[in-house]
Amino acid sequence: MFDLILNRLRGKRILILGFGREGKSSLAFLKKYLPEAHVAVADKNPMEGVKHAGEDYLQAVYEYDIVIKTPGISLKDFDAKGVEITSQTDLFLSQFHNQTIGISGTKGKSTTTSLICHLLKSSGHDAILTGNIGIPCFDIMEQIHEDSIVVYELSAHQLEYVHNSPRVGVLLNVFEEHLDHFGTFERYKHAKFNLLRYMGADDYAVVHDSLLMETLELGVNNVTFSLMDFDIDEEALPILGPHNLLNVKAALCACAAYGVDVREIIPHLYTFKPLEHRLEPVGTFGGIIFVNDSISTIPQAAIAACQTLGKVDFLLLGGFDRDIDYTPLADYLMEHPVPHLLFTGKAGDRMMSMMGNVQANKARYATMEEAFEYLKSRSKPGDVCLLSPAASSYDQYKNFEERGRKFKQLAELFRINS
Repeated sequence: MFDLILNRLRGKRILILGFGREGKSSLAFLKKYLPEAHVAVADKNPMEGVKHAGEDYLQAVYEYDIVIKTPGISLKDFDAKGVEITSQTDLFLSQFHNQTIGISGTKGKSTTTSLICHLLKSSGHDAILTGNIGIPCFDIMEQIHEDSIVVYELSAHQLEYVHNSPRVGVLLNVFEEHLDHFGTFERYKHAKFNLLRYMGADDYAVVHDSLLMETLELGVNNVTFSLMDFDIDEEALPILGPHNLLNVKAALCACAAYGVDVREIIPHLYTFKPLEHRLEPVGTFGGIIFVNDSISTIPQAAIAACQTLGKVDFLLLGGFDRDIDYTPLADYLMEHPVPHLLFTGKAGDRMMSMMGNVQANKARYATMEEAFEYLKSRSKPGDVCLLSPAASSYDQYKNFEERGRKFKQLAELFRINS
């Protein structure tokens, strides 16, 4: 059923490196389809099913013939020379290359992936969603039929060790991000371009034209630009901002590259439901307009959010520091002042120190509740409060979703101090 995957693994001693959601998915797949295989699991944290645990768990890779690495494991400071490393993504693309549209980019990939799937399903195609959006690809393989189209959101972590590309690859943008995992921007960028690196003569790349030269240098034969013009009613689109217009165009280009008639799917653009935590209008509470853009983990995302809204009175910034360059955000706020800037975490400390010349009331907050206390004492009806942190959430929250939910919860209870 999955011959290309099973033939690569059959007869080998297999190590699953990392035992989160994807690691557990890989183990379940191997138990079902390759029950005779010699399989072990390595993870830093001791837990049931993990054979190699503790600080030296990475050393286990030398004891096995092939390693299925999960996205959360970083090897930037580990010498894995001579070790055969693969991943769910690499194995999946070797089997289902011809049926896959893969989407990546520092920002916009979840929205674009979800939109492509929505357009295809709404127009009668058998589209299956998987990947970084929260669904391991091994979990959906039994659903794939001959006419299925797999819409696969791909993070740089998932692309790091792939040697196969999808039939249609969408690369939206590449900005500095995840340096804690990759070590350097060049390594991160190299992983992103793996999406397109192994394309054949019949495959298609959909890229922003700022990435055109690097795409052509890879020898990709068929390149489509996400800046192409389509007959779209931009005012009727349910997602806002010029960056989302590019996501819409990229989605249309991807469907067209796969062979779908764009005229058939354009009407379904207007029924797409935007994803949570992405320039999400929370509502007006206590006279204040709240917008949740917790997905913003880089300066370019915060800039795009401010540009889209036009008016922002309170901007919540900061979080976990990944050593990203915040100069673009500081420069933007110099030219487009926001009256109140609120900073948190080590990333917020660094931003605040860079923005000494930015004209704004600046304050630091340790918790979201403190930020709302500041807001209560200084806001007036009609003000706009935007959470667009330009930083990861991992210092205080499990993920950006948890951070966004906290912001929404406090917003709904908000009242201005009298």
